Amino acid sequence: MPEAVPCDLVITNAYIYIDSEREIAGGWIALAEGRVHSVGADPRQTPAATTRIDAQGRLVTPGLVNVHHHMYQNLTRSYAPVVNASLFDWLTMLYPMWAEIDDESVYLSTWVAMAELLLGGCTLSSDHMYVHPRRELIDAQIRAATDLGFRFYANRGSMTRSTADGGLPPVTVVQDADEILADCVRLIDGYHDPSPGAMTRIALAPCSPSRSPHSSWPRPHASPRAATCAYIPTSPRTGTS
Repeated sequence: MPEAVPCDLVITNAYIYIDSEREIAGGWIALAEGRVHSVGADPRQTPAATTRIDAQGRLVTPGLVNVHHHMYQNLTRSYAPVVNASLFDWLTMLYPMWAEIDDESVYLSTWVAMAELLLGGCTLSSDHMYVHPRRELIDAQIRAATDLGFRFYANRGSMTRSTADGGLPPVTVVQDADEILADCVRLIDGYHDPSPGAMTRIALAPCSPSRSPHSSWPRPHASPRAATCAYIPTSPRTGTS
């Protein structure tokens, strides 16, 4: 009978929190191909593994999930002139700064955001990227996630109404509906992975109605793969995604 293929990792001697109904003191957890293979309390049942870690009684929990972020805004975090501003004043004062973001600054701000999340136990995050002064900025975010090995749900935000149309953002960070839809299709076809345990997925997340009218909101049927892609419209009541 052939020997069983070993797991990638086994963590032993751990206090394992599984869910609100189950915790294991002094237990073990095995991982294979990036997913939990098995858990247990009896050390004699620990499966073979390529790597073994003795947790020495430390707590092991499922990775936390962050459902809302604007990672590029790390670039202006604690910017003194706006720290006490109202929401709309905060936005209008920062939009001109965000209009200068590029591939490098988006990559670095995303990398920092994800590293901070990992240090806090978060292993999956979405991110709402809705300013697009340059093309393919979400690609830079996906590169950062890939480099860190971070599970990422990129939300392709969009705005069509600028100050020229009575909106808040400057013309340089908004796009027309055709450009938005074309980029949504490109991102879905290029990066969206609907398989279980996927490391990268794409969602479509138009911005608030005041900045992106309902008629221009992209719908997830423009690509064959889009049927597996989440569509996250904003709330007409709150204007937030």
